[in-house]
Amino acid sequence: MDIRIGIANSPREISFESSQTSSEVEKTVSVALESNSKFVKLLDNKGNVYLVPTESLAYLEIGSEESRRVGFVA
Repeated sequence: MDIRIGIANSPREISFESSQTSSEVEKTVSVALESNSKFVKLLDNKGNVYLVPTESLAYLEIGSEESRRVGFVA
């Protein structure tokens, strides 16, 4: 699944693919925001860890869980 994170006062966004489900990502971010945690911790497919400060979190876009098709579709 594709995840895009917008950071306040930054022209670029963080974009990566994760093996977590959309509900897992949504729950992780919701718990961090509701508990006034300082960071949101997310993992990508390669094992990289992303720590995003909750104060500067502008938006989080969670892509679809469908695998991408390769080739021509008729």
